[in-house]
Amino acid sequence: MSSSPRVVISGTGLYAPPEVISNDELVAAFNAWVDAENDAHAEAIARGERMALERSSAEFVESASGIRRRHVVDRKGILDPAVLAPRIAERPVDAPSLQCEMAVTAARDALASAKVEAESLDAVIVACSNLQRAYPAIAIEVQSALGASGFAFDMNVACSSATFGISMAKDLVAQGTAKRVLVVSPEICSGHLNFRDRESHFIFGDACTAVVVERYDGCRSEEPFEIVSTKLGTHFSNAIRNNAGFLNRAAPEHRDDADKLFVQQGRKVFKEVSPMVAELVSTHLDEAGVGRADVRRMWLHQANGTMNQWIARKVLGRDASVLEAPSELAEYANTSSSGSVIVFHLHRSGLEAGDLGVLCSFGAGYSIGSVLLRKLPAQG
Repeated sequence: MSSSPRVVISGTGLYAPPEVISNDELVAAFNAWVDAENDAHAEAIARGERMALERSSAEFVESASGIRRRHVVDRKGILDPAVLAPRIAERPVDAPSLQCEMAVTAARDALASAKVEAESLDAVIVACSNLQRAYPAIAIEVQSALGASGFAFDMNVACSSATFGISMAKDLVAQGTAKRVLVVSPEICSGHLNFRDRESHFIFGDACTAVVVERYDGCRSEEPFEIVSTKLGTHFSNAIRNNAGFLNRAAPEHRDDADKLFVQQGRKVFKEVSPMVAELVSTHLDEAGVGRADVRRMWLHQANGTMNQWIARKVLGRDASVLEAPSELAEYANTSSSGSVIVFHLHRSGLEAGDLGVLCSFGAGYSIGSVLLRKLPAQG
């Protein structure tokens, strides 16, 4: 019986919208809305019938999250206190969707990194938290825009979508179903974020990442990373939830309620998810026979800096250096499934052939995806 082929990530790509919002700008817009709301309901607040809304500060945002700014597809609407939401015009059906446009840009970056053409792709997986429409699949639109062949499909496992997609891509290649797979994660997180919620209005940014997965044999990449193994886990929880969907029109009295946007019980999530992630990654390493001292890099989901430090400490048994557990929260904020891939894309240099690292994401579900990677030498 022939052994399974070695499967690698041969290229990565990143697209970030050019528009950026700093903490100071975001907080100024939020506070202007808070002041207007408190003024409008001053009498009810004075009678004790209504709680006064609390202002925020840039210092609070950074200390709570590690975020300093974020890239967004539209800053004008978000920074308008009367709107506090991105304004993204609908496009005609014969024009590329916004997610397709983002995906194609990141995909071309990844394809160039892998030194392959789009025509050589056998499958396209769009794996992200929020899909622009129910059907046709965004992935099929991306496949068509790139000129790829084979098949394509969408998948959603919230912030773990990219790692779950990479795991599926590895299996497709290892089983011979496809020779080369593109996993792309166009995250327009600002579209589902409640910019009127003091506890979460600063969390997300918009971005898109892309990953090319193929056999190591014949790979032309200068930096191939073998997907040694993957481990996935899900545990149902309502602590992170978004109730937006096609059935909302069937209950119009609740169609615009706050629960149709991102809702999170932050402290509960921290307490419950952090140990789950540390345990799953630790078990994954044990099953692979990998000692903690052999883990050179941890590319973790970019949700919260304190959370990542806690997880890295639990897995490694000591504090991780900035090099060992790099972060891009300050620049990109939380970009859902794209976050861990952004860190991998930007912080995989300095490793030698044979070095090991863990690409890990976690989020709503709860969902956790761990991908054990080994850097391999280029094949000339």
